[in-house]
Formats: sequence, structure tokens, C-alpha cells
Amino acid sequence: MVVTKQSVIGDILDYEPETAQFFLAIGMHCLGCPASRGESVADACAVHGTDADALIAKINAFLADRQK
Repeated sequence: MVVTKQSVIGDILDYEPETAQFFLAIGMHCLGCPASRGESVADACAVHGTDADALIAKINAFLADRQK
């Protein structure tokens, strides 16, 4: 999986639940809420005032490392 700004948070969490740590780090503590699981990474970052590109880079690096 490669995460983009359009990736849906629920899909990312379903693919690799341990990615939750990156969303929690930006203050997104409502990961169990159906609304948050349906948001794109870009939407969540806009709401939480964080850099979507930086978050995506961290998640993609984590996922790539997990596949080794």
C-alpha cells in the first residue's frame, strides 16, 4: 500500500493497524469514530493543522520498513 493525500484513514488502519500511532501523534484521538475513519489524510491534516506531506512520508516509510 502507498498512502496519498486522498487515502482514506480507515483503509490505512485496516491495512496496518500500527499506523494509528502516526494519527495519534497529530492529535487525531478519535480513530474509532466512523466519521474520522472515512476522512482522507488531507482532510484530517487540514482539521488538525498538520502537514499532510510530512505525515504521508512517515506512514509510507513505516509501511515500506514493515515489508522488508
